[in-house]
Amino acid sequence: LYMTIYFYKESDAYGEFSNFARYPIVIHDVIWYTTEHYFQAMKFPHDPEYQEKIRTTKGATILKKLGNTRQVKLRPDWEEVKDNIMMIALRAKFDQYPELKQLLLSTAGSGLVEHTDNDNYWGDAGDGSGLNRLGDLLVELREYYLNND
Repeated sequence: LYMTIYFYKESDAYGEFSNFARYPIVIHDVIWYTTEHYFQAMKFPHDPEYQEKIRTTKGATILKKLGNTRQVKLRPDWEEVKDNIMMIALRAKFDQYPELKQLLLSTAGSGLVEHTDNDNYWGDAGDGSGLNRLGDLLVELREYYLNND
């Protein structure tokens, strides 16, 4: 029986899958409060000061604003690399937290959907019309673990 698991808010069931869930990750000896912090900072590899501002920001709303600014030049290849960067962040999170990896593995056989009308790329746009790339990458990561562990 194929089931779909919807997630969005950290406080909901499977909220751990949210990029805003508070699971600090370490990538190249740098600690990031959340996968979202890492993801947003990677938009600006040419501006280490701005990356650090993003890295040390506490609130999700401010974080999104910093990441979505166009006052600071966005890396030119962003559209090509953003899915890979998200996967790097997800791999770090699920590799570094065995309990999250177990939670992800427990969803085997189910679809994963970030259910939000705030995002039609990473989420389902609230009505299923979105690309749900976050859900797809989580399924891809789950399959990787199932086949390689």
